[in-house]
Amino acid sequence: MASIAPAQQDQEHEVDANSIRAAYEKLAPFIVNTPVVHSATFSSMAHCQALFKLESLQMTGSFKDRGGLNKLLSLTAAERARGVIAASAGNHAQAIAYHAKRLGISAKIVMPRMSPLVKIRSTQHWGAEVILEGETFDDAFNYSQQLVKEENRLYLHPFDDPYVIEGQGTMGVEILAHPLCQDLAAILVPVGGGGLIAGLATYIKQTRPEIQVIGVEELSCNSMYQSRQAGKVVQLAPQPNIADGIAVRKVSARNLATVMRYVDDLISVTSDEIANAIMLSMEIEKIVIEGSAAVTVAALLNHRLPTLQDGTDKKVLSILSGGNIDVNLLSRIINRGMAFDGRVYEFELVLNDKPGSLESILSIFRESGANVVEVHHHRFASHAAIGQIAVSITVETRDKAHIARLKGVIQDRGYPARLREPS
Repeated sequence: MASIAPAQQDQEHEVDANSIRAAYEKLAPFIVNTPVVHSATFSSMAHCQALFKLESLQMTGSFKDRGGLNKLLSLTAAERARGVIAASAGNHAQAIAYHAKRLGISAKIVMPRMSPLVKIRSTQHWGAEVILEGETFDDAFNYSQQLVKEENRLYLHPFDDPYVIEGQGTMGVEILAHPLCQDLAAILVPVGGGGLIAGLATYIKQTRPEIQVIGVEELSCNSMYQSRQAGKVVQLAPQPNIADGIAVRKVSARNLATVMRYVDDLISVTSDEIANAIMLSMEIEKIVIEGSAAVTVAALLNHRLPTLQDGTDKKVLSILSGGNIDVNLLSRIINRGMAFDGRVYEFELVLNDKPGSLESILSIFRESGANVVEVHHHRFASHAAIGQIAVSITVETRDKAHIARLKGVIQDRGYPARLREPS
């Protein structure tokens, strides 16, 4: 992600536990004190006491309400009159749009042309002028800087700003005041550019230093981890990802310094693990979260924290940072999550092209208790010889062990099978 030099007054604003408490007093009337809930099922699966902070229930669907509003409240009357501009593909855009309208501040948001339609509409709904420019975030950011010069608007950075960091840290005030969190062992925090974990870690470590603060990134975009390892900001090359809200290729140097000072550990999870966490959060807890929020759940479910997940009932709080997931993408994510769990698989088979062949193979699935959901014939497949036909059969299964047994039976009966997860 591109960056812009912060204003001089911003550089001089010091963020600490006292400033975060003061910010919370200003923000509290206008944000949601989001609930903390305990999950008995996830606790059993994760071998610890699993708590969740539901920031997905903020007005615009994510924790970005906190930092965006705190920044807007810090503006002078003259700065408000200039109007503001932000470059964002999602949650920061919606937070700025909503609170700027409420405060009577003109706001423009530059988004990449291919941004999810649901996020474009939501940002427009909250009253900002949305400008679609460029194919990537960097394109949108560069255009926003052009508008800053042309229109003399104030640019609002999504994470490299002390007032934004301070606002995100107000979550810590609510956490430490909650009855379920009085004996917390650790807090798991999604990490993108680092604004949330910098603010939260500052407050927690200056108030309750015995609580571990652990950041979680998607493995394909773990720029904070790599920067911490290098001791300096490292910019990553673009990679496919599912947690688009934290897909930041270049973190803030300011936030990296805070992470190096206060954060106990940084861990990563894969895209398949994230998809599975989204699916299980809906299925088990009836909570809809986006990929960037699901990284903390994925870390728990895949036991990335052995010293905390030791069966001694340590309390681990996961920040569910947002719920703004594109419904058009949700079905694909569910499929990926089910495949990761071994609950949906696709067999590719070659059968003799004669009556009864398909019925014979389907009987194997019926006998094993697998539910056939799709059958596709590929009559022109190059790997099928003359007199044969390629068939792909997608089935619902119980788990990965069920898949392995099915594959064994199919091969024992003379059907060479290739196994793959449906996309």
